[in-house]
Amino acid sequence: MKPTITYDDFDKLDLRVGRITAASAPDWSNKLLQFTVDFGSEIGEKTILSGIKQWYAPEVFVGKCYVFVINLAERKMGEGVSQGMMIMADDADQPRPFPLPEGVTPGSVVR
Repeated sequence: MKPTITYDDFDKLDLRVGRITAASAPDWSNKLLQFTVDFGSEIGEKTILSGIKQWYAPEVFVGKCYVFVINLAERKMGEGVSQGMMIMADDADQPRPFPLPEGVTPGSVVR
C-alpha cells in the first residue's frame, strides 16, 4: 500500500472522462499504444500513451470512454509525448482498463 494522502493531495488530480477517437501501435515501440482522446470543447484533444501493447489491440479502444488523469506533466515516452494517463486496475497478470457506460459526456469531471 502506498502512503496515506490528504484530501488536498487527492483534490489536485484532474480526473476526466475522455472518448478515444483514434488508437495506434507505434512502430517505434514494443510496449506503447497511442491514443487520441477527446475531452470535450473545454479541453479538446490530448495524446495519451500507455504501456499496454502486449495485452491489447488498439482498435478495441476506439469510440469508448475511459477515465484519465489530465493534469500530469507531459512525459516523453519513446518518440512520443504523453499528455495524461488512463486509469486502470492493475490485475495480477495485466492492467485492465474499464470502459464507462455509453452516454457519459467527454470532459465530465470524475469525483
